[in-house]
Amino acid sequence: MRYGFIGLGNLGGHLAASLLREGFAVTVTDIDKGLAERHLAMGKACAWADTPAELACDCDAIITCLPSPAVSEKVLAQMLETAKPGTTWIEMSTLGRDDILRLAAVAAAKGIETVEAPVTGGVHLAVQGKITVLAGGEAHLFDRHRAAFEAMGDKIFHMGPLGSASIIKVITNMLAFIHLVADGEALMLAKRGGLDLKTAWEAIAASSGSSFVHETEGQLILNGSYDIAFNMDLALKDLGFAMNFGREFGVPMDLAALTNQTFVRGKAAYGGQAQSTQIVKLLEDALGTDLRAPGFPARLE
Repeated sequence: MRYGFIGLGNLGGHLAASLLREGFAVTVTDIDKGLAERHLAMGKACAWADTPAELACDCDAIITCLPSPAVSEKVLAQMLETAKPGTTWIEMSTLGRDDILRLAAVAAAKGIETVEAPVTGGVHLAVQGKITVLAGGEAHLFDRHRAAFEAMGDKIFHMGPLGSASIIKVITNMLAFIHLVADGEALMLAKRGGLDLKTAWEAIAASSGSSFVHETEGQLILNGSYDIAFNMDLALKDLGFAMNFGREFGVPMDLAALTNQTFVRGKAAYGGQAQSTQIVKLLEDALGTDLRAPGFPARLE
């Protein structure tokens, strides 16, 4: 089985590399061919296609990892020009449930079956092939491509029918952004309370108050790089999805709404392309107090 992989950015590039390392035959494409250099150097199992249409005509399954629903829709239209009936489209971008259901219907009209498989855990886990994969779609499709998911990730979940994965992915991202804002406040309390920040970080990490965000992104805050390879615009997109689900399901979203407002302020202050972790800088700048401690990495590995 040959996989196509479209979108070799911060996340997709590592996922495609994991497939190649595990022996899969992969054709890749991206608007920036330079991003494919490392994949093409990994051996003859990797091929390049100039366009999504060129890629689709020669692949049994096509994976997309793209920055927005609008880009996914544009790329899908190009894929469908040449994709053979029976091809599987595996969408690993973070889309809203309505988006994935609508686009899957477009694909189905051309005989293309769809699996959604957004990932969570951070780019550093994608580098290691240990990211978490959240799949939604027919069970037989999930089973057909399980080996590919296991090549890219460590923990693999089949959440249910198509649309299920988009709900849980939004939930996990919403929690991460809430935890990020909370962690900034906690670290600032420690700093202003006269505690050593390195020791405070370690104590929190060993306590009931710890979180995945504290243990990962908290290190980038204390380093000052904030370099999580995820920007404010993407955070606001995901928080918007969460707020929409809250309205649809009748769930009050007080913390999510407050966090969304904080990210709106963060974007206004630093721009949509600023690192999402820089949301903590709002508090640092407001108080004129940097949260820095020695011994923390600029990037997670």
